[in-house]
Amino acid sequence: MVLQVTNSPFDQEQVDLLNRLLPQLTELQRVWLNGYLAGYSGAAPAVAATIAPAAEALFAPAAPVAPKEATVLFGSQTGNSSKLAKKLTKKLEDQGLQVTIASMNDFKPNTLKNVSNLLIVVSTHGEGEPPDSAIAFHEFLHSKRAPKLESLSFSVLALGDTSYEFYCQTGKDFDKRLEELGGTRLADRVDCDVDFDEAAEQWMSQVVSALSVSAAGAAAAASASPATATGAAVESEYSRSNPFQAEVLENLNLNGRGSDRETRHLEISLEGSGLQYEPGDSLGIYPQNDPELVAELIEAMGWSAGEQVTINKNGDKLPLGEALRKHFEITVLTKPLLEQIVKLTPNSGLGELLEAGREQDLRAYISDRDLLDLATDYALKGVPASEFVTILRKLPARLYSIASSPSAYPGEVHVTVRAVRYEARERARKGVCSVHLAERVASGEALPVFIQQNDNFKLPQNSESPIIMIGPGTGVAPFRSFLGEREEAGASGKSWLFYGDQHFSTDFLYQVEWQRWLKDGVLTRMDVAFSRDTDQKVYVQHRMQEHAKELYQWLQDGAYVYVCGDEKKMAHDVHQALLNILVQEGGMTSEAAVEYMAQLQQQKRYQRDVY
Repeated sequence: MVLQVTNSPFDQEQVDLLNRLLPQLTELQRVWLNGYLAGYSGAAPAVAATIAPAAEALFAPAAPVAPKEATVLFGSQTGNSSKLAKKLTKKLEDQGLQVTIASMNDFKPNTLKNVSNLLIVVSTHGEGEPPDSAIAFHEFLHSKRAPKLESLSFSVLALGDTSYEFYCQTGKDFDKRLEELGGTRLADRVDCDVDFDEAAEQWMSQVVSALSVSAAGAAAAASASPATATGAAVESEYSRSNPFQAEVLENLNLNGRGSDRETRHLEISLEGSGLQYEPGDSLGIYPQNDPELVAELIEAMGWSAGEQVTINKNGDKLPLGEALRKHFEITVLTKPLLEQIVKLTPNSGLGELLEAGREQDLRAYISDRDLLDLATDYALKGVPASEFVTILRKLPARLYSIASSPSAYPGEVHVTVRAVRYEARERARKGVCSVHLAERVASGEALPVFIQQNDNFKLPQNSESPIIMIGPGTGVAPFRSFLGEREEAGASGKSWLFYGDQHFSTDFLYQVEWQRWLKDGVLTRMDVAFSRDTDQKVYVQHRMQEHAKELYQWLQDGAYVYVCGDEKKMAHDVHQALLNILVQEGGMTSEAAVEYMAQLQQQKRYQRDVY
C-alpha cells in the first residue's frame, strides 16, 4: 500500500518518510503503532474522531495478534530454581506472553524443536552435576538425538555456589550446548552465587525486555485468560529476602549421654507469619558467625571492632564486629574471593597460589581453611576494614529438611540439626549454623527463617502408594514429617524406613516415635544399621541388600523411594545398592537397571533430598 499526497493530510516530505517506514513494519509493530496513535489522539477527541478511521484503514489489518510464546524450564534440587522460574513466568505473563512452565523432568525432549523461545533456570548440584530433575534433559541435549535448533532463541540463568570448583557448571553446559545446536541468545547467561536475588532480577529484566510485546497484545492475552490474576495463591510477606523472626519454642539434644555427637531438635513457632509448608520442604535459617572467630579475625587483621563499615548497597552501616558476625561470610574461601584479595594485597604472595598449573594446590588450600587462616598464612594485616568487607559475600542461609507435619503441628516447624565440630591445624572448627543453634540459641529467642519449597521431594498423591524411606543420621528428618502427615491423613499405604547411625543406645534419633508408629501401623517396617555397634561397620545400604527380595517386590508393587542425607558418600552407595538389587532380583542387565532407575525418577518414584 503506497500513500499518496492527494488522499492524505500529509505533505510530500511526510509522505516520503511514511512510504519508506511502513513497508518495513512487522504486523506486531503495526498493531503497536495503531494503539499508540489511538492513545496519543485520546487527548484531542475531535481530532481523534477525524483521523481514527483513516488510521485504522491505513494500518489494517488490525486484528488482535496472538501473544508471543515462551517456554520456561527449570532444574532444581532444593527449590530455588523452581521458585525463580515461577517468578519469571509471572513477569512474562504480565507482559502478555503465553508461557509454558515445566520441570525438566516433566518436559518431553522431543518437543524441543517446536519451541521458539526457551528460558532455562537451573542449579548445579554436587561437583558440577545437574540436579536430579535435570539429568534426563541434560543427557538428551548432549546426545546425538538432540535436534538442530536454528530457530530457537534462548537464555540461561545458572544458580551455584562459588565455594565449589565447578561453579554453575550445569547452567554453563546448557548455555554452550544450545548455542552449538544453532540457538541464538535472547540475553547472555547470568551466573548466580548463593546470594542470587539481585542477579536473578537483572536477568529477568533483560529477558522480559527482549520478549516484551505490545500493550494491545498484552490486553488480548489478559482478556483471553482472566483467571490468571484472580487465581493466584496468596503468599506470605516473608521470604528468603525478607525472613520472619520466629520464636524458638524448644531446643533439645536428641543424643544420649556418652555420645560423641550432638543433634539438636528445634521446635519453632510460625504464628503470625502466614508461612506454610508441606512435608518435603526445607526451612531456611540465617545464622550468625562465632563471636570468638570474629574477635580473632579482627585481631589478626589489626582492625577495631567498633569501626563503622558499610554492609550493603543501600549504604547501611554497622560496627565491624557486628557486621562480621551477622552479615558477612568468613568461614568459606573461594577462588573469586582470593582473586579480589590479591588486588588489595599485591605483595602478599597470595597471587602465586592462583597461578596456572597450581589448581590442585589451590583446591587443597581452600577446601578446609577460613579467612582467619588466610590472614595468618599470608600476613594480610593492615588492609583497611572498609575496603576488605566490600569483597566479602553475604552470609548465606542454611537449609534444613523440615522434620514436622504441618497437620500434626499447626503453626510450628521442626528441624533436626547435627552440630559440626572438629580440629584442624591446631584450631577448633565449628559449623556456622549448626553450632550457632547448639550453643547460642535458647528457647524464647528469635531466628530469621523462611520456607524453601521443594517440589522434588513430595509424598505420592495417592495415599495408598507404598513408600520406602532411606535416611541415616539427620537424613531421617523429613521422614518424621512424612509419617506424621500420613498418620493425620489416615493413609493406608505401606511404609518402610531404613535408618542408621553410630550407636543404638545413644544415637537412635526419634526412637520413641518410630516405635509408636510401628505399633500403630503408620510405619509398616523399619530396618536399622548402627555402624559402631558391630565389629564390621554396617550401613543402610547393607540392610537394603539383606532384604533385596522384599525391596524389589515393593518396587514392583509401585513403591516410591526417598533418599535423604549425605550426597557424596551415602546417596551414591544407596543408589548403587538399588542398581544391584535390580540386577540381582529383577534379572536385569546393568544397562537395564540404570534405565529402570531413570524411569523411576521420571515417574517421580525415586526422589532425593541430598546435600
